[in-house]
Amino acid sequence: MMPNIVLDTNVLVAALKSSRGVSFRLLSLVERDCFVLHVSTPLVTEYEAVLKRGITALLAEEIDNVIDFLCSKAVLDKIFYLWRPVLKDPDDDFVLELAVKANATIVTWNVADFKNTARFDIIVMTPREFLASLEVQP
Repeated sequence: MMPNIVLDTNVLVAALKSSRGVSFRLLSLVERDCFVLHVSTPLVTEYEAVLKRGITALLAEEIDNVIDFLCSKAVLDKIFYLWRPVLKDPDDDFVLELAVKANATIVTWNVADFKNTARFDIIVMTPREFLASLEVQP
């Protein structure tokens, strides 16, 4: 059974900034169907807004292509929870809500930002930890 994951925006940013890192390796596995990626409308909107701030060398059209590709491979979940705020950064609450809905692991470089997720039985891992759990060499 393939694991379900929610990819935090910081992992996508890191992957698109450098093709040498663990985040890029994880992103390159999306098309190999090693896991089930879950997205929601708020998460995709955040992906686009953050990436189009000019923090990568990609053009807007290239960013759109990456996001379109991720959406084509991901499961789109609709979120209807009203128990915010849970996390210290309210912008992370929709990531947690998606993970709860999808019964998914949150993959992020900011594990500490998700320390209140235990009560929801949500696992939070770095990309390196997640790759190791797949038995893929980082």
